[in-house]
Amino acid sequence: MAEEYVQSLARGLAVIRAFDATSPELTLSDVARKTDLTRAAARRFLLTLVGLGYVRTDGRLFSLSPRILVLGYAYLSSLSLPEVALPHLERLVAEVHESASVSVLDDGDVVYVARVPTARIMRVTIAIGTRFPAYCTSMGRVLLAWLSPDELDASLERSPLERLTPRTTTSPAALRAELDRVRAQGWAMVDQELEEGLRSIAAPIRDRSGRVVAAVNVSSHASRTTLEAVRRDLLPPLLAAAARVEADLHATGSTDSAARR
Repeated sequence: MAEEYVQSLARGLAVIRAFDATSPELTLSDVARKTDLTRAAARRFLLTLVGLGYVRTDGRLFSLSPRILVLGYAYLSSLSLPEVALPHLERLVAEVHESASVSVLDDGDVVYVARVPTARIMRVTIAIGTRFPAYCTSMGRVLLAWLSPDELDASLERSPLERLTPRTTTSPAALRAELDRVRAQGWAMVDQELEEGLRSIAAPIRDRSGRVVAAVNVSSHASRTTLEAVRRDLLPPLLAAAARVEADLHATGSTDSAARR
C-alpha cells in the first residue's frame, strides 16, 4: 500500500473535504490549517481545483462549485440502488406519513443514498450524501450487525463512541450486545441517541447471496410517536418495503454493484 499510495492525490482530496456544511467558505489559511498543509501547498491545490472548475474564489474566500457534484454522481449513477429504492420509499412514506431513507456503510459512517422526507425533524438537513456515525443510528446498527467480526472490529476502531445525547450508547460491550440483538430480531431501533427527539427504526436490504448491502429506515419525532407505536405501526410496513426493494434489486441484478461498495 505504501508503494502505491499517491500522497498528492490524498492531499487534494483532503482539501475538498475541508469544505462542509459548517465551513462552506474558507480562506487559504483556513484550508491549510484544516488539512495540515503549508500555505504554499494549500494554495497550489486550491488553484488547481479552481482551474478544473471544482472550486471557485473571489480572491480571498474559496468555496466548492456545483461541478463537485459530478464526483459524487459518478458513484450514485453506477449504483442503481437509489433508483430502485425510491418508488418503494415513496410508497412507504405515503403509508406511514414519516420520512424514510436508504443508506450504505462507509467506514464508520452511514451515507444516505436515497431519501423521501416529510416534515423536518432534525436540526441538520438530511440530503443525499449526508453522513452520520453508524453506531448511534438505526441504519448504522443494521449495517454493523451483519459485518464479519473482523470488519466490525475495524469499523469500531475507526469510530470512537462519542456521547451525542444523554441516551447515546458509548460502551463497546453494550453496543456489541445491541448488535447481537439486532441480528437476532432482524431490525434495529434507536431512541434519541443521535439527536434528542429523534426515533428511528431500520431494516436490512440484502443481495441475492444474503449479504446486507444497505439499510432502509423510517424516522419520527419522539413527541408524537412512542416506542411501542414505532414497533407496532412502523415496523411492519418498513419490513415490507425492505422486501420489495430486495425483490426489485434481485430482479435487476443490481445488488452485485451495490455489494461492491
